[in-house]
Amino acid sequence: MHTRVLTGITTTGTPHLGNYVGAIRPAIVASRDPNVDAFYFMADYHALIKSDDPARIEASRLQIAATWLAGGLDPNHATFYRQSDIPEIPELTWLLTCVSSKGMLNRAHAYKAAVDKNVESGEDADAGITAGLYMYPVLMAADILAFNANKVPVGRDQIQHIEMARDIAQRFNHIYGREFFVLPEVQIEEQVATLPGLDGRKMSKSYDNTIPLFEGGAKRLRETVMRIVTDSRLPGEPKETDDSALFTIFKAFATPVETAAFAEALKGGLGWGEAKQVLFERVEADVAPMRERYDALMARPDDMEDILLAGAAKARAIAAPLVATLRDAVGLRSAKHRTAPTAVASVAVHAGKAKPPRFASFRDTDGSFRFRLFAADGEELLLSQAFADPKAAGALRQRLGTLGGTNASVESRDGHIALMLDGAVVATSPAHPDEAARAAAVLRLRGALDALAEAE
Repeated sequence: MHTRVLTGITTTGTPHLGNYVGAIRPAIVASRDPNVDAFYFMADYHALIKSDDPARIEASRLQIAATWLAGGLDPNHATFYRQSDIPEIPELTWLLTCVSSKGMLNRAHAYKAAVDKNVESGEDADAGITAGLYMYPVLMAADILAFNANKVPVGRDQIQHIEMARDIAQRFNHIYGREFFVLPEVQIEEQVATLPGLDGRKMSKSYDNTIPLFEGGAKRLRETVMRIVTDSRLPGEPKETDDSALFTIFKAFATPVETAAFAEALKGGLGWGEAKQVLFERVEADVAPMRERYDALMARPDDMEDILLAGAAKARAIAAPLVATLRDAVGLRSAKHRTAPTAVASVAVHAGKAKPPRFASFRDTDGSFRFRLFAADGEELLLSQAFADPKAAGALRQRLGTLGGTNASVESRDGHIALMLDGAVVATSPAHPDEAARAAAVLRLRGALDALAEAE
C-alpha cells in the first residue's frame, strides 16, 4: 500500500546548508522508499504572500528546482512540480473557501500574530494585512487535498494548518454527502536536524547567519565556515563539543566514526582554525558533486522547465479528475449532465449516444485469461495481468468497472502506466515515449474509469 506524502517549498530565497540538512536531504531520502508516493512542489503562489519582488521569486524558483534535482531527487520516482502550473489548485481554493469558516481563519497563528503586532504598536488591527495572508490556510488545504495526500511532513509551527485542512475537508465531505477527500495526517519529523548558524542560533536568513549551499562556490563556503563563532580557548586547550555550532554542523555530514574522531581531536586541543578547515573539507566532500550538477542545471533552464512541466502533467493527471468531480458535486455541471426536458432528450436520442469505454476479454496463447480496456475512441488503455481462472479475471473487470478515476492508484513503471489494487499491479498500459505522454494517458485512463463507474 502506497502512502502519498506531500511537501511544499516556498520560493522566496536561495537554499542554504540548514535547508539542505533539515528539509531537502531527508525528503529526498524519503522519496526513495518504494512504499511512498512522494509529491514535492514549489509553493510559488505562497511566495506571493511573503514577497512582492518578481525577480527574487523568479530566481528562487530556478534555484530551488536545481537544488532539489542536484541533491538527488529523481523526478521519475517523485512528482516534482510548481504550484502555479496546476490550475486546479486555485479553483479548488475557491471551492474550499466557500465552505471555510471565517471564525476558523481568524484563529490562524500567522494572522493572529500580525494582528497582535499591529495592536501592540497602536495600529489598526488589520493594517498591512493582505487577504493572501488571511487565506493562506485555505490555499495550503487545496495544495494537500488536490492530491488527497495521506501525510504532510511539517514543523510543529505548521500543525494548525494541517488541522485546518482536515476541518475544511470534513466540512466539504459533509455538505456534499460523499468522502471526496482523504483526511491528511501530520507527520512530525522529530529526528530532522536543525543546524545552528554562524552565531549559534538556528540557521536562518532572518538572523543573517546562514552558510551557503551552492552560492559562491567552494571559496564562499570556506570563507563562511571560517566565520563560525567559537569560544576563546587556544590551540592545545581541550574544546567542549556539546554547545559547539561547529561540531554540530560537522556531525550532520560525517559518519559516526568520523564524528567520534573529530570529537577526540577537539578534546585533545585541536585549534579552532584547524577545526574549521576540517569542517569545510568534510562538508565540501558532500557538496562539491551536488554543486557541479547544480551549475549544469542552472546553465540549462530549459531542461529544468521540461522536468517541471512533465511533473505538472503527472500532478494534473490526479488533480484534474478530482476537481471535475467536485465541480459536478457543487452543481457546476456541464449541460450534458443536466436533466434535460423531454423534447431535448428526444433530440439527444436521435443524435445517438457516445460510445462508452469497454472491456474486451480474451484467452492468451498460454491458456491464461486476460482483458483489455479500450477508450471510447478505441485506444487501448490497459492490459490486465494473466489469470489461470477466468472467474478471477471477471472479478477484476467488475471491480475496475466501479472503481472510478479518482480512486485509481497509478504509477509510472518502465515507460508504462501501472494500475495498482491492494498494493499489487493488476494492469498496465502500452508503452508511452515520455513522461508527458504518460501523464496524458493517465488523464484518459481516469476519465474512462469515471465513465465506467457512472454507467453502473
